[in-house]
Amino acid sequence: MNTQTDVRALARMGGDLDLLRTLVANEFPVIIERSFTPEGYDWTGHYQTIVGYDDTIREFYVYDSFLGTGGNGAGITETYRALDENWKAFNRIFIVIYEPAREDRLRQLLGDLANPLDAAAHAFDVAQQEARANPQDAFAWFNMGTSLTELGRYEEATVAFDQAFNLGVPWRMLWYQFGPFEAYYETERYTDVLSYVETNLGNGGEWVEETYYWQGRVLAAQGRTSEAQSAFRTALNRNRLFEDARRTLDALGG
Repeated sequence: MNTQTDVRALARMGGDLDLLRTLVANEFPVIIERSFTPEGYDWTGHYQTIVGYDDTIREFYVYDSFLGTGGNGAGITETYRALDENWKAFNRIFIVIYEPAREDRLRQLLGDLANPLDAAAHAFDVAQQEARANPQDAFAWFNMGTSLTELGRYEEATVAFDQAFNLGVPWRMLWYQFGPFEAYYETERYTDVLSYVETNLGNGGEWVEETYYWQGRVLAAQGRTSEAQSAFRTALNRNRLFEDARRTLDALGG
């Protein structure tokens, strides 16, 4: 959006239902990343666009690339509670699309969430409260880890991720969210990074470019340059526009 169109996009973690309603009411299209388990499928990640809401029945109207746009394009309904529960699995990440001329208004509506680090700190506080309320909530622990990783608090993040994995997260989790790779890498827990890379390689995550990127980062750190180069090339084969993989491969001499 930011490089190929005349409009802009802003992504943050730590949203809530009131914010979604406020953005929609002010005519800012907003996309959320959430979990989704359609009939006949396992848990997966998914995106939806919020197009409306009705406080009287406490439902959102959403456009969904899998389910469609509802009758007459009015949107598919989902209760506030169900949407938030599924959104929570992705640390309540949201993407706002806006015209550059309206950026000041958007930032006013976002408040502290306009700053990505403040948004991460807020998301951590919410996840911590949810983990205290239910210590068996794996998503809450995972969200704590994601937020702490964004804040550069890697040692604390690994503790949260360890707890999330011990409690059990969906097997596709690392297809979409890569905080554990980064936190374990930054704390030199290379064995853990490679272990989760192998898990991804055996469950369909071999089509996820980040799988090979983090494999390459560990191999490079271990001095296994040719293997690291191969991993980065595979990442670029999966996504030729993956700039982090390109830069790292170039730094290794291609």
